Amino acid sequence: MDDVQAVRLGHLALSQHLRAQNRTATLGLSHDAVTLHAGVLDTACLHILNFFTQRSTFVPRTLLEQSRGIEELTRKIDSLITRSPSPADGPFEDRYAHYIATKHGKLSIFGLDLSGAPESWRLDVAYLRLNAAADGLSGTPSLVPADHVLAGRNRVLLRGLAGSGKTTLIQWLAVSTAKRSLDEQLLYLYGLVPIVLPLRTLTRSGAPLPTPDKFLSAVDCQIAGGQPHGWIDRVLQAGRGLILIDGIDEIPEDDRNDARRWLRELLSAYPDNRWLVTSRPSAVRERWLTDDDFAELDLAPMKRDDIAEFIHRWHKAAGISDRYATELLRAVRAQQDLSQLATNPLMCGLICALHQDRRGYLPEGRKEIYDAALSMLLFRRDRERGVYKSGPIHVSEAEHIQLIQKLAYWMIRNGRSEMTHCDAVELLRQVLPAMPKVAEQGTPEAVYKHLLVRSGLLREPSADSMDFVHRTFQDYLGAKAAVEELDFDFLIANAHLDQWEDVIRMAVAHARPTERTRLLTGLIRREDASRRGRDRLHLLAAACLEHATELAPAVRAEVQERAAALIPPRSPDQARALTAIGPFVLGLLPGPRRLPPLPSAPGPFATELQRAEAAAEEEAYRAAADEAYFTVLTATPLGTDAAIELLSKYRDHPDLRVRNELARAWGRYETDLYGQEVVAHLAEDGLYFPVSNLRELRALRSYGGRSHIKITGEFTVDEFVATCPGQRLTHLWVEADMGATWGWLGLFPKLCELTIETLHPSIDLSTLERVRSLLTLRVPEEATLIGTDLLPESTTVVRGRLDPL
Repeated sequence: MDDVQAVRLGHLALSQHLRAQNRTATLGLSHDAVTLHAGVLDTACLHILNFFTQRSTFVPRTLLEQSRGIEELTRKIDSLITRSPSPADGPFEDRYAHYIATKHGKLSIFGLDLSGAPESWRLDVAYLRLNAAADGLSGTPSLVPADHVLAGRNRVLLRGLAGSGKTTLIQWLAVSTAKRSLDEQLLYLYGLVPIVLPLRTLTRSGAPLPTPDKFLSAVDCQIAGGQPHGWIDRVLQAGRGLILIDGIDEIPEDDRNDARRWLRELLSAYPDNRWLVTSRPSAVRERWLTDDDFAELDLAPMKRDDIAEFIHRWHKAAGISDRYATELLRAVRAQQDLSQLATNPLMCGLICALHQDRRGYLPEGRKEIYDAALSMLLFRRDRERGVYKSGPIHVSEAEHIQLIQKLAYWMIRNGRSEMTHCDAVELLRQVLPAMPKVAEQGTPEAVYKHLLVRSGLLREPSADSMDFVHRTFQDYLGAKAAVEELDFDFLIANAHLDQWEDVIRMAVAHARPTERTRLLTGLIRREDASRRGRDRLHLLAAACLEHATELAPAVRAEVQERAAALIPPRSPDQARALTAIGPFVLGLLPGPRRLPPLPSAPGPFATELQRAEAAAEEEAYRAAADEAYFTVLTATPLGTDAAIELLSKYRDHPDLRVRNELARAWGRYETDLYGQEVVAHLAEDGLYFPVSNLRELRALRSYGGRSHIKITGEFTVDEFVATCPGQRLTHLWVEADMGATWGWLGLFPKLCELTIETLHPSIDLSTLERVRSLLTLRVPEEATLIGTDLLPESTTVVRGRLDPL
């Protein structure tokens, strides 16, 4: 700390702080001696602080600190005033906040209702904080808590696979904001008004996207009629809106450009609000909203620790002995296929429920897990809950699935994620004549109500609409219907549309061997698509192979051959497309090949032939290095133990981009396992090692420390100083908030280069006066610097784009 901070503490608090930092000072002393030591230290601190206040530089620095504090306090008060509703709107906003907290404050955890536990769980208890991969201010990707994606960003497009927790995150942000129960990291949401806009609801029956005055009525808000006239306009004009737009992927692909135009019009009219848009990765292209200043992030898969926490929470909520949780966790870690499935909350919940339902027996493979889950929901659910008489209608499990899959396939064919009550009843009216045993038991309306109440798969988000509890079940059952109706040509014709990807995969799982052959050959031989479209179809066919339990060897070989032409990836876009296949792609990716030697530059007297040969050798080197980089770029987001096995093969690669990608992926994996297998072996030359938590920093210390460290997570200064080896550190990159003063860096005597990447508009450099070893200070171009005249004379300040490479 500096002298101003010490004086602000007071002499007694300073004395206590010093004693807490050095508990060994009184080792071996008697009780009286310890008391004397404390008294002497108190007195010494009083004299030290008196000396500080007498120094000529103290008063100007105190005034500077006070001015900055007053400026910051004024800014915060102005922000609070801006975020306060007008007296006329206050009562409705309180009522609306209570409505949002109640409506979105519960979370359905799959399978809990089978155990006698409530069907839904309080969101604040159930919510599991996951991570999102974000681009830092320097362009270097890093992991941030998913509920912090809007901290420092006003506009975010968040991608995530099915079941990865996108909608749960929307709920969490909405409820946290409405209840104002914000931890320190979420204080940026204080005073905002959450507006949840699920696109599947807004576009049901082809309805046009609403204007702001119709937002609440469009999502069936029960208190929409009570909003004061012009309220939503006043909220958005004041920049108080938290607009949460969920599910770009859940509207037809042809409608997405209309959705983007609608969003742009909203942004033009109300630019100063916070916006979060979610989608599956394949539904929108890279940089889809970049022109509108949206940051693009990806939800990361659950890590080992996340999976363990989820499993223990699930069993605790279900009231089941923790012994079963331990057994399941052991099974998930031992079986690679199972661990590759349990990477998102939906699949993790499925596996927990099946493990309990089947007394420890777990089916293998995604299709088998879905089959078992459907049987559990449709047949065992009522039995487990003690419901033996389900009313006047009795529908067998097979009939139940037949009826529900008809609804699912209609929704898929029409590009919808919701279906109106009238459409659902009418479809059943058309289907029931072919099922006389069911038809004779009641009207289509009665059968619909039975399916809705008894299946556990359907729900009514509003009085006039129906959807599936999760889109995954809709795709699975729709694929089953398509296969039974022999709609293979229709499946192939729509395979290029992202909404059909999971349907195609599940169709391959449902199909018989000859039908699989027809599907897969149709995918890889379809010629009407563009070159990029054909690549996508070939990769989709390769992803389907994990579901093809029986397939003609020639067909399998042809699919692998077409996919092999795209492996290894040759661009970031190809890497992303391969990542979308899932963990199955790991079996297709190659290990590193030996790099050709990097040629030296030809001398001034080299011949044209020598120059051409040198250029060819350099091109070969770059191509091999690019191949390794894009391969690693494909594997790192997968987050499974199987990915570690592949990535560890690249840990000795000399290319800095490869090593940088391996280092920054640490936060996606279990800290100790990935650290020991990958991070500990990375060559230090020019590489910044990112640390996002204290556990990673301690692991890095156990490897002997590193000379280049990048702080990407929240640490206290004391934690960092106590854990980072002081004699090793020469280059420090600070991306997280480490406070406003930097005098503590004087404890690192070999520190020669400091990079400060901060969201704060101004950086006080005066406290770097004591860091005499500092030669280079790198800061963003737009940063306002204070106290540069107090820097050591040997320190050079460099402004501009921050680039770790």
